Amino acid sequence: MVASERGSGVRTGAGEPSGPSSGGRVRSWWPPSGGGFSSWWSSERAGARLWGGLRAHRWFLGVLGLGVALRVVAMLGYRPVLWFPDSYTYVVTALRPRPDLVRPAGYSMFLRLLEPFHSFGFVAFVQHLLGAAIGVLVYAAVRRAGGRVWAATLAAAPVLLDAYQVQLEHLLVSDTLFAFLLVAAMYVLLGRPRWRAVCLAGALLGAATLTRTVGLPLLAVVAVWLLVRRPSREPLVRRPRKQTSGADAAGAVWPPVGRPGEQAPAAGRAVGARGVMTRAWRRARPAAVLVLVALVPIAGYAAWFWATYHRVGIVGSNGVFLYGRTMSFADCSVMRPPRDLAVLCDDRPPSRRPPSQEYVWAPDAPLVALPGITFTQETDRLAGRFALLALRSQPLDYAASVLSELARSFTPNRPVYPDQEIYDYYEFPARTPPPPGRYPATYGASLAVRYERGPIGTRVVEPLAGWTRAYQDVVWLPGTALLAVLLLPPGVAAGRAWRSRARRRAEGPGTSRTAWAPPWVMAVSLLVIPAATAEFDYRYVLPAVPLAFLSAGLLTARQTDRS
Repeated sequence: MVASERGSGVRTGAGEPSGPSSGGRVRSWWPPSGGGFSSWWSSERAGARLWGGLRAHRWFLGVLGLGVALRVVAMLGYRPVLWFPDSYTYVVTALRPRPDLVRPAGYSMFLRLLEPFHSFGFVAFVQHLLGAAIGVLVYAAVRRAGGRVWAATLAAAPVLLDAYQVQLEHLLVSDTLFAFLLVAAMYVLLGRPRWRAVCLAGALLGAATLTRTVGLPLLAVVAVWLLVRRPSREPLVRRPRKQTSGADAAGAVWPPVGRPGEQAPAAGRAVGARGVMTRAWRRARPAAVLVLVALVPIAGYAAWFWATYHRVGIVGSNGVFLYGRTMSFADCSVMRPPRDLAVLCDDRPPSRRPPSQEYVWAPDAPLVALPGITFTQETDRLAGRFALLALRSQPLDYAASVLSELARSFTPNRPVYPDQEIYDYYEFPARTPPPPGRYPATYGASLAVRYERGPIGTRVVEPLAGWTRAYQDVVWLPGTALLAVLLLPPGVAAGRAWRSRARRRAEGPGTSRTAWAPPWVMAVSLLVIPAATAEFDYRYVLPAVPLAFLSAGLLTARQTDRS
């Protein structure tokens, strides 16, 4: 082992004695003799540090290398990118900047930033980089918190090795960018509580909200966590000190001077109240700054949306999607809607109805059959009124329907849902997919040709594509494994609290024993919110996976939470 202390009598990394010389001087390790910084960097000390770092992280580096290799094979096997029905809308918004009524334009702006390269293959490359970066951030967050190497490696493995994660990165959809923004914000917030970190996390969460609207309630989740957590350097309750004597006692504000039961002086009460308010404001400031920074881009986009449609919000389809969600259980004989809402009823029993998305997109759906486009302000309000009436009239049926949709996230296999067409989009195809047939998609495809400056059809290159499909058939995360990982953090936390309350008090408030909570709540929210407001979709589950495994990995953290 190479020593660096002065006077130790052993040799340094530069090969010089660190003990007293014949002249009685102590030789310093810096600056290095002859050669400056480059000489020091090429020294044995630097090489030992580099080799030691590689050995310390060798298991993760092996998993990361395998994940990178999988992504390279997928990119070479499917060129330039895989397409989804939403992809064409993103391209239209990127090349014809205008707020979309269904989804925010954050991902379209991401495509616009990469337009100078004129390559959807480069877009896929950047998305694969973001996917690998998610794994690096998860590993780094667990290790920085004092977690075990094996736990950090296992926490990062699903996002790096799951074939459906790789396939999602190769699709031209917003989910990979959205997941990266969330994990990056969580990584920043789990570090030191600096104002720059809070501002950066707010900007990331604001960008995530403009990428997918489900980011807005997640901003509220993080703000509440910042508000209620108890930093280790500032206890929630200030412990009273022993009463002093003499001049110190005369100037003391806490505890009040006097006999037991005697009322404190008015000045003491005033100063004490100001102290409580000051402490409360200090604890609320990080949450306030986070929300204010996040609302800057959101408010700017909302102003753009208002200037375009004269509507409040960042999308104009909340009522329509909630209507589609309630049609899985809505019974008009129970609801008794007024005449203007009765046109949205479906006489078929819920067990014989199609999935919720069909009530938004199918041409024969009651809402789509109304005059005009589906997402006008009047249609959205009408659908929202119907949905709210269904929720008030059948709350238990709604709760049962949400639980049924949520349970689809935890199945041991991957049954076809919502239909075979959408399900096939999440599989690496064996043949070149056909071009889009509907007009909005065909218009987006024509603009995509301009973006690419060439053909945009997916080319299936064998045998690399066959290797990718074979891997996808075997390596993927079952829903039951995700459920087990989600149940682990609260179960372990409850067990620790039950076994040793004294140990928890000794650790003090704000230790890393509770660091698992914010990513866990975010992961659960990402699963519950789509099931409650729209519909279950397999690609909605994947952004929750790295956060769930990050939460589980933080259970092994031993270091005091510096946040």
